[in-house]
Amino acid sequence: VTYSRSPASPPDGPAHWRPWRFRMSNDVWGTPVVAGDLLYVTSFEVHALDVATGRRQFKTKDVAWTMAVDGGLIHGSDGPTVYALDAAGGHERWRVQADAWVYSLKARRGTVVTGTRGGGVQGWEASNGEKLWEITGAQTDFETPESGPVIHGDTVYIWKDARLRALEARTGMERWSYPVGDAASCGGVPVRVCAAPDGHVYVVAGTRVLAVDIDAGMVRWHFEAPAVFLSAPAFAPGPAVTGGGVYLADYLGTVYALDATTGKDRWRIATESRQSIEPVLVTGGNVHVGSGSAVYTLDAVTGTPMWRFAAGGEVMGSPVVADGRVHFGSADHVLYTLDAAGGQLRWKLATGGEITGSPVARGGVVYACSKDRCVYALDAVKGTATGRAR
Repeated sequence: VTYSRSPASPPDGPAHWRPWRFRMSNDVWGTPVVAGDLLYVTSFEVHALDVATGRRQFKTKDVAWTMAVDGGLIHGSDGPTVYALDAAGGHERWRVQADAWVYSLKARRGTVVTGTRGGGVQGWEASNGEKLWEITGAQTDFETPESGPVIHGDTVYIWKDARLRALEARTGMERWSYPVGDAASCGGVPVRVCAAPDGHVYVVAGTRVLAVDIDAGMVRWHFEAPAVFLSAPAFAPGPAVTGGGVYLADYLGTVYALDATTGKDRWRIATESRQSIEPVLVTGGNVHVGSGSAVYTLDAVTGTPMWRFAAGGEVMGSPVVADGRVHFGSADHVLYTLDAAGGQLRWKLATGGEITGSPVARGGVVYACSKDRCVYALDAVKGTATGRAR
């Protein structure tokens, strides 16, 4: 069965769009990346699929344990090497040998930042692979892709010698540092950061939340919670009366709303225990959070519960909201789409495996990956069936 464009198809989607499914020969992991007319997924190699038809345009020759797409380049690592490919055609631009196994890779504004086993952090020139700087003895307690160095704007944040350090992305020079404590004093969980457009970086260190001036490193306020946080904070701009503030959830599932100016606890609401490292999602005046096997939506101003939807398994990744709909995947092998205002089920798709990463919603299309080795592209309004695997 194949599908052509119809009135039910997304009106603002890609030309000649139709629902499709692409089956990989290996497992698919992580969250798909959409850039221009291509969708990139990692299934040992990086695969570039046409967003309109699902046809594969190219795949890399090398394994990509980590991947980032930025500035017209695909940056990846097979572990011992770092490389860059042209994002449109897949041909190699450069390749360098890393000093150790690369566990984390981020790319932003012409700089690639990697974390390597044994405490190394490196900065690379994105255009040619030149090593710009290197630091040792950092990030030694937690060496996972999610816990690696963070790059935001022109600043890289690392955790070294019990201090959060802000480095200049192009030179590696330290701008400031602040003592957040070692792994034991942070409750045995990684430090998480969220750099916000209000000029502050919001830091979670175990049970503590800090607001630190991005330029000077001065702490604006400090908040202490009774349980540790596994995920980074989420920042919403604007005054508290319209839903602005800092939002986060601890591992017990308690959701907090903090005043961004004072750090005062505006409200807190219990959901259910969550092991997710994904931050809560704040949009349209609501807070959406996946806790356990359910998605909760709370009013951002008051904390009033709006609705709760229970899936058949643990919520995977983070819910995404687009055009009045909430999309999320679950360990019960199902991709769900709900009405964002009331939480009613609009459609669901049963796949052959649990959904991996977070779905992506673009131009009226929802893209998602499953452990059934398939990538799906679905009509965001109606879901529809999928076309023939290619």
